[in-house]
Amino acid sequence: MMAASVLLPSCKKEFLDTAPTDAVSTEVAFTNTVNARYALNGIYRAMYLQYANQDEGGESSVMIDMDMMGEDVVNRNVGNGWFRDIWRYITSRSVNGSQTAFVYRYYYKLISNANAIITNIDAASGPEADKKAIKGEALAIRAFAHFKLVQIFAQRYDATTQNTQLGVPLNITTKVEKLPRSTVAAVYTQINKDIDDAITNLTGATARTNKSHFNLNVAQGLKARVALVQQNYAVAADMAAKARVGFPLMSTDDYKAGFNNYNNNEWIWGITQIADQGTFFYSFFAYMSVNFNSTNIRGNPKCINSALYNQMTATDIRRYCWDPTGTDATLPVPAGGSRYPYMNRKFLSNSSSNSYGDLVFMRASEMYLIEAEAKARLGNDAGAQDALFPLAKQRDASYVKSTKIGTALIDEIMIQRRIELWGEGFRFLDLKRLNQPLDRTNSNHDPLVSVQMTIPAGDVKWQWLFPQAELNSNDLIIQNPIN
Repeated sequence: MMAASVLLPSCKKEFLDTAPTDAVSTEVAFTNTVNARYALNGIYRAMYLQYANQDEGGESSVMIDMDMMGEDVVNRNVGNGWFRDIWRYITSRSVNGSQTAFVYRYYYKLISNANAIITNIDAASGPEADKKAIKGEALAIRAFAHFKLVQIFAQRYDATTQNTQLGVPLNITTKVEKLPRSTVAAVYTQINKDIDDAITNLTGATARTNKSHFNLNVAQGLKARVALVQQNYAVAADMAAKARVGFPLMSTDDYKAGFNNYNNNEWIWGITQIADQGTFFYSFFAYMSVNFNSTNIRGNPKCINSALYNQMTATDIRRYCWDPTGTDATLPVPAGGSRYPYMNRKFLSNSSSNSYGDLVFMRASEMYLIEAEAKARLGNDAGAQDALFPLAKQRDASYVKSTKIGTALIDEIMIQRRIELWGEGFRFLDLKRLNQPLDRTNSNHDPLVSVQMTIPAGDVKWQWLFPQAELNSNDLIIQNPIN
C-alpha cells in the first residue's frame, strides 16, 4: 500500500524553523489540537495540489476524468492531448497509465493522512470538543476516499447480491503493510461506519470557518451519495434533505457567474483558490473553462452533448451555459481559440491569463436531485415530484410541477441531473451505479475523435485497472479482468 507523511499547509509559520512546510512527524502534529488542525488542513490542501503531470491536480482532475468517461462532455478534437486517453477509455485500461496511478495514489494519500489523525487525536492535548470535531472530519475524509476508490476500481454495488466481488484494499490503520482487496460489501460497511461516526462527531460542532472543510452538512451529503449508490433510497432521500438545510438554491445571476466563487450560497462544500498561489496548467479551469488562454482550451473547448442540450426547454436559464451555434460573440473565447456548436461557458477562470478559481464539490441542487431520484425509485411519485419542483422551477420560471409517474418521472429527474451537474464529475459514476451503457451516438460526438462510442453495461471497461506500481509492491492485489 502507498503511504504518506502527515501533511500540513504550506504557510504555517509555526513549523518553518523546525520541519518541512508540507510534512511533519506525528509527534509534532499531534502534540495538541492546534497542530492537529494544521495536519487536517494539509489534507484539504492535498485535494488541489499538482502531483506530477498537468492532469494531476487533485480532486479537480478526478472530476474531469469522471465526466470525460461519460457521454455528456464532448471533445470536438484532441486539443493538446490532455485527458484524451481517459475520454477514449485507454488510460483507465492501462496498468502503466499515469492518470490511473495518480488517482490511486491520491486517494490513498488522503486515507493515510486521515488514519494518522484518527489514530492519534485522542491523545492530543486540547478541548475534547475540538478533538471530536477533528476526528469527525478525518473519518469523513477516509470514507470519501474509499468511496471514490471502490466506485472507480471495483464492479458496481448491486443491492440484489451479496457484493462479494473484489473491491479495493481497505486501509484503516497507520501500519504500512500489504493489504489484499476487500470485498465490495466490506468496503461499503466501513464507509458507512466512518460516515456514521463522522456525523456523530460533527453534530453540534462549532461552525466551520471555511467551506473547504467537512461539517455535518457535508457528511450528511456524503451519506446521501453512498446510500444512492447502494440503492438504499430511503436513507438517501432523508440525508439529502438534511444536507441542504441552510443552503438555498442559487439565483439565475449566480448560475451565470462562472461557477468559480465558493461564497455562492448554494455551495455546501468547495475549495477557494488563493490568488497568489497560481494553479497554472493543472487547474480545473485550465481544461473546463471557456476563457483561460491554454492550448487545451484554445484548441478544444468543451461542449455539451447536443442530444442533452436539446432536452432543455426554451425558458430554461441553464441554456445560457452553452452556445448551440458556435457563433455567440459574447463567449469570452481566448485569442485564437476555436469555436464549436454547443461549447460551454458554464465555467470561467479568473481571467484569460490566470487559471485559478474556486471549485464546487457539493451543492444543494445535487441534494434535491438525490432526494427526488430516491423517492421516485421507491415508488413515492408525489414525494419525488415535490422534491424536484423547487430546483426545476428555480432554473425555469415556466416549469410546471411534474405529473409524471414511474419510469417517466425517473427519466425526467435523470435528465435534470445530467443538465444541472454537467462538468461537475458525476456522469461516469452515474452510468456505472445504474448499470447503464455508454452511448455517445446520435449526438455531436465525432466517432473519429471519440473512438470509444459505445460500451455495454457490465463490460470490463467499467473497472479501472490497478496501476503496475501497486502490483509491483503488493503481491496480494488481484488485477481486474483485462479483456
